[in-house]
Amino acid sequence: MFDIHPQYAALATAVPLRVIQEKPSISVVGLGYVGAVSTACLSSLGHRVIGVDIDPAKVACIGEGRSPIHEQDLEEMLQAGVADGFVTASTDLEQAVVDTDVTFVSVGTPTSADGGCDHSYIDAAARAIGAGLRRKNAYHVVVMRCSIPPGVTMGFMAPIIEEVSGLKLGEDFGVCFNPEFLREGVAIEDFYAPPKTVIGANDQRSAAILTRIFEAVDPTPIVTSIETAEMVKYVDNIWHATKVCFANEVGRLCKPLGVDSHDVMDVFVQDTKLNLSPYYLKPGFAFGGSCLPKEVRAVAHIAKEQGVSLPLIESLTTSNETHVEEAIRMVRATGAKTVGVFGLAFKPGTDDLRESPILEVIAVLNAEGVKVVVHDPAITAQTPLEGQLAYVRHGSSGLQALAADLPGMLRSTPAEVAKDAEALIVTHANPLYLQAIADAGPVPVIDLVRIQDDAAAAPNINGIGW
Repeated sequence: MFDIHPQYAALATAVPLRVIQEKPSISVVGLGYVGAVSTACLSSLGHRVIGVDIDPAKVACIGEGRSPIHEQDLEEMLQAGVADGFVTASTDLEQAVVDTDVTFVSVGTPTSADGGCDHSYIDAAARAIGAGLRRKNAYHVVVMRCSIPPGVTMGFMAPIIEEVSGLKLGEDFGVCFNPEFLREGVAIEDFYAPPKTVIGANDQRSAAILTRIFEAVDPTPIVTSIETAEMVKYVDNIWHATKVCFANEVGRLCKPLGVDSHDVMDVFVQDTKLNLSPYYLKPGFAFGGSCLPKEVRAVAHIAKEQGVSLPLIESLTTSNETHVEEAIRMVRATGAKTVGVFGLAFKPGTDDLRESPILEVIAVLNAEGVKVVVHDPAITAQTPLEGQLAYVRHGSSGLQALAADLPGMLRSTPAEVAKDAEALIVTHANPLYLQAIADAGPVPVIDLVRIQDDAAAAPNINGIGW
């Protein structure tokens, strides 16, 4: 019986490890960082694994228990897997598919000449997998692990496998997308203690098989659609790249100011309620309020004075303005001459209109001759605007442009707003607004807040980012 590497045993005790006959055998296509680590670690969980690659040198390394890459503990694990008969290697993917139950695809997806994703290795793997499936009767699961644009698994790889094999997806074989989150240098540790396990599947049988494979290291995987799983991999890496650039720009700004950037970021990361949390990380409308817009401008100004270029931070205002412009475009597309707005303040539960992004939308519509009526439970015609106007005199122009007209736009109930509106805009997730939208019937709704959890629940509701 093959035992898990003792250094990582404590990380993989979510459920008892069982090395039993019914564990599916696995072929791993592509023996680079992901494939080599997967081969070793999956074998340590009791699976018979065939590592496959077109490079004979890599195949020879794996077959002899040698690591083709530099990765902590990998060679030791491969040696154990080969010695115990759990790891073999081959250049024949078609035969490996015939001899196994599940195929993990970890081939390269380099950048193509046009800057996109090169699918040539996926194409070759899919054709060999299809040829293998054509020779067997048992149900087989193909698990894509490469970083690829959403839609490639189902729109590119799966059709090739169907065409070559003559089999039907979902009946004769299954397809999943299982993104890996392995950091080079600590990849084995990450395999046994993953930050999350994501299984993208379009059929329950394939999802169950993959869940069974990973149960020893994560008994509660996130099961979602294949397309969501594909996108998650990209979003994770773009977020990590954003964090690196953000921290580097903080460093470039702090240095000429004589501030220790590491001290700053050491304090910054201690806030796990806002700074390192899901807060602010749900697609919605543009940021606003008394703090964020002015402080983004202030930091950009400080950097300019210091002669420091901060492209990421300086682009935040541009990105925000682009989001406002998209909302305006969506409203214009309805052709409505009377528009109702639910929610006016920059966030619910306040009467603070300072740099509220919806004011920019209303100001443009108002200037174009569109009649706009609004409701906000915290704002009335008597809400004082003088202090807020003074605060934003050098900032956003929306409140300045609407100061005279805004009191006449206000209505006392959501029903009054919806009564004659040809289109509705919702910026606050308020149950009163959800009811008013339902009562309004099929009128177009521009949803800037995702007022319904089910984005496809009502065909007349068009989300700005969903």
